[in-house]
Amino acid sequence: MIGTVSRLSQRGFFIRYEQRIFYFAGYNLIMPDESAAVQIDTFIRAKRRTIALIVERDGSLTVRAPRRATLRDIHNFIEEKKDWILRSREKLKAIDKIPKKNFADGEHFPFLGQDYELRLVPPQRPALKFGSGFTLAVSARLRGEQAFIKWYKSQALAIFTERVDHFSALHGFFPRRVRINSAKTRWGSCAADGTINFTWRLVMAPPEVIDYVVLHELAHLKIKNHSPRFWKLVESLCPDFKRRRKWLRENGEKLNL
Repeated sequence: MIGTVSRLSQRGFFIRYEQRIFYFAGYNLIMPDESAAVQIDTFIRAKRRTIALIVERDGSLTVRAPRRATLRDIHNFIEEKKDWILRSREKLKAIDKIPKKNFADGEHFPFLGQDYELRLVPPQRPALKFGSGFTLAVSARLRGEQAFIKWYKSQALAIFTERVDHFSALHGFFPRRVRINSAKTRWGSCAADGTINFTWRLVMAPPEVIDYVVLHELAHLKIKNHSPRFWKLVESLCPDFKRRRKWLRENGEKLNL
């Protein structure tokens, strides 16, 4: 992957692009002041240009580095991001406290920034329907998660494709295609071949937030990094992107089942 939007709940900057890789587990990096140690649970060298830190859902830290990066470069980067690593781990602890859905009568589920009530009803086809709210066949309750994911994915593909097409025509972008995935740690990504990927969870967010992520990923078609030049481009496309990004950071944990 060339670029990724800010990870769900700021969990990390993740680029899934690996060639020959080497793993080193349980490595401790001692900071220069020797007052704290950051444990690297997985260390990967790959064919890439930048160092990436990933705070996994269990709080473990994965470091991905270019093959030619020196240990000093890696050391300095982790030292610079130490506070971010600690904040990310604290956010993950908070996420674990969010109760999972039971797909019970009266529960609420988000869609395009609004919460809608779920009602369990007699058998129906399809098992899950959406109108003024959600209705789920009581006989399908045990399969409720799968039913909702399938529905969210179908909505996400239609909505995100329309927004990508809209902004591409407006600003002169030429993406290859739109794909929907089940990523848990990123909202969207832009592949080297021009494919724009989005997690279905994003369709739970308000439309203006969805548009920010769409524009962010389209911007990566022109600038393959998160340099100041990239953010200037994003700002030209979405002047209030910081407000929309802030919403994601503060509410992203809730966009889940």
